[in-house]
Amino acid sequence: MSVSTVNEVRGFNRFYTRILGLLRPKLAGSAFGLTEARVLFELAHADQMAVTELRRALDLDAGYLSRILSRFIADGLIEREPSTTDARRRLVRLTPAGRAAFAETDTLQAGAIDRLVEHLDENQRSQLVAAMARIRRVLDDRRPPGAVVLRSPEPGDLGWVVERHGARYAAEHGWDGTFEVLVARIVADFGEHLDSRREAAWIAELDGERVGCIFCTASGDPDTAQLRLLLVEPQSRGAGVGTRLVEECLSFARRCGYRRIMLWTTDVQAEARRIYQRVGFQLDVREPQTRFGHKLVGEYWSREL
Repeated sequence: MSVSTVNEVRGFNRFYTRILGLLRPKLAGSAFGLTEARVLFELAHADQMAVTELRRALDLDAGYLSRILSRFIADGLIEREPSTTDARRRLVRLTPAGRAAFAETDTLQAGAIDRLVEHLDENQRSQLVAAMARIRRVLDDRRPPGAVVLRSPEPGDLGWVVERHGARYAAEHGWDGTFEVLVARIVADFGEHLDSRREAAWIAELDGERVGCIFCTASGDPDTAQLRLLLVEPQSRGAGVGTRLVEECLSFARRCGYRRIMLWTTDVQAEARRIYQRVGFQLDVREPQTRFGHKLVGEYWSREL
C-alpha cells in the first residue's frame, strides 16, 4: 500500500473520530463509553446472546468484554445465566433497567447525529449516506451486497451518464475525449427524440448511489432494437448490476415487439462481453478500427428476442 493511501486513511480516521466525539470518555453525553454502548446495542437487538457470540460480533478481547459485563451485572443492566443446552456457554440479556439505559443512550446518539447533519440540505445528506455505503462495500467483505434498484433517468442523470463514461473509459482503457463526445451525442439524441413506446433508459442504484446505466434505442431496422451505453461502476461489479441492466433492456425490447436486438462493443470490454454471452448474444462481425485514440477491434453482437 502506498504511503499516500496510508496517510489518507489515517487522516480520515482522525477526522471521523473527532467529529463524532469517539475519543471522549462518554458517548454523546451518555453514561457509557463507545465500547460499552456497542455492547448495549448488540444485546438490545437480541433476546439473549452467548458471551462467545457477543465477543465475535464485536471482535473484543475476552478479558475486556468480561470486565464490561461484570460491571453491567453489578449495575443491574444485564443478567447472566448458563445455557440450558450447553452448561459451558454463558448467556446474557438486558434487564428492564438495561433496556431503559440503551433507549436513553440511543436517543442521545440520534440527537447528536441530527445536530451533526442539520446544516446539510437533502442532496448533501444523500451524498453523505451514499459515500458511507461505498466505504462499507469496499472495506467489509462480510457485508452482503445491497439491493440493486433500476429506475428511469431523472434530472441530472443524463449528464452523469456522459461524465461517467468519459471518466471510466479514460481511466480503464486510455480512451481520449472523442469517446465522451460520442456518448454525449447519443445521450442528446435520446433526450431530444425519445420515442417512449420503443425506447427507454435505466439508471442502476446500489445503496442509494448511481452505479450503472443502460439504454435501449431504435435502430435502422424497425424489428431490431439496439442496446447502448451499458456502464457499471467498478465498486459495484460482482453485485449483478450489469446482468440486471441487460436483462431489463431485453425484457423491454420484447414488450415493445422487437424481434431482435443488437449492440456494438469492442474487444477490450471483457466484463460486458461476458454478460452479453451469458444472456444469449452471439458475435456477428469483428473489424479492426482506430477510434478514441487507439487501435481496437469493434464487434457487433446480436440475438433473437
